[in-house]
Amino acid sequence: MFQDLYTSSTWWMAIVVALWIIPWKGVALWKAAQKKDLYWFIALLFLNTMGILEILYIFVFSKMVWKKK
Repeated sequence: MFQDLYTSSTWWMAIVVALWIIPWKGVALWKAAQKKDLYWFIALLFLNTMGILEILYIFVFSKMVWKKK
C-alpha cells in the first residue's frame, strides 16, 4: 500500500516539475540562440536548476550588454 502511494505521488511531482521547467528552459534557450550566446546556450541546455538559472537569464542576463573585444 505504501509503495503504491509513493509511486503515484512521485509521478505527479515529476509531471508538475516538468511543466514548470520546460517553458522556462524553452524561452531561455530561444533568447540565448537569438543573441548568439553560445556559452549561455550550452549552460542552459545541460544544467538542470529547476528553472532558476533560466529565469535569471531571461530577466537579468539576457538584458545585459557585454562588451566584446
